[in-house]
Amino acid sequence: MNAAERFLLDVPDLWREVDLSGEELAAVRAKALAATSDPREKARINDMVRQGREVARAARRHGALLATGTATLYDDGLFLAYGMVFAVSTPQGSELTLPVLSAQLGAGGDAAPKDRVVTAVELPHAGTAARVTGTETVRLTADVETRLLTMHTMVPVPERPGDFLAVTLASPNLPLRAEVYDLFDAITSTFRFVSADGGAAPEGTAPGR
Repeated sequence: MNAAERFLLDVPDLWREVDLSGEELAAVRAKALAATSDPREKARINDMVRQGREVARAARRHGALLATGTATLYDDGLFLAYGMVFAVSTPQGSELTLPVLSAQLGAGGDAAPKDRVVTAVELPHAGTAARVTGTETVRLTADVETRLLTMHTMVPVPERPGDFLAVTLASPNLPLRAEVYDLFDAITSTFRFVSADGGAAPEGTAPGR
């Protein structure tokens, strides 16, 4: 078992562990709906909350090592964002190159998002990682789709060739594109591995072999 089996990811104060029961999200929805009389705004709030519920379900289905998010009502509207960390292993005999990563990451179906960008980034505490950003179309139900700003960052696990931790962040607040990506980059930049005797309690734990 590798010593780097734990990790830390700092998130803003208003973010917390995803409430898979949906009770907290329902309370925020009620508060947001009470704050507006605009039918369009009410419909947008309901759509965003529906997206939040689906993201929570996806975290549970895919066994996220860490699931966090925020549903915060500001003076100018509701802000929703979600973060998850998953363990990913490259199949025997394969190589996880940036083009392969671009094709595999995301929930947008067969076609890659038109604004998809694939880059290598340098994380201050974890070294070089691969990153994919883009506006993905996610199917919530059989006949309902929504669009999310997404950022996926693949961090190699030290001393485990072919093993990665994928830090995925998403938000339905499309008009805030620049601000959302700046926030996601700042959050991901705090990622670091912690040794078994590293002292600080980890936000999440990567499974050991």
